[in-house]
Amino acid sequence: MCLAIPGKVEEIDTAASPLMGKVNFGGIKKEVCLELVPDVKVGEYVIVHVGFAINTMDESEALETIRLLKEMEESEE
Repeated sequence: MCLAIPGKVEEIDTAASPLMGKVNFGGIKKEVCLELVPDVKVGEYVIVHVGFAINTMDESEALETIRLLKEMEESEE
């Protein structure tokens, strides 16, 4: 089973090869490869799997997914 998590792009390093950026996952910021989504812009949401953004995501869909993941986490506690 694969899991991809939505995150918000906060920075893009256009000088990097491959294209890289900082993505915020609920306060945790990670360096992510953006090469597969070269048209992404700061402020947009991406789906990330093992450090690679594999697709962009609508903000409302991303926020709903994040809400559901938090709900799942809380139900396990």
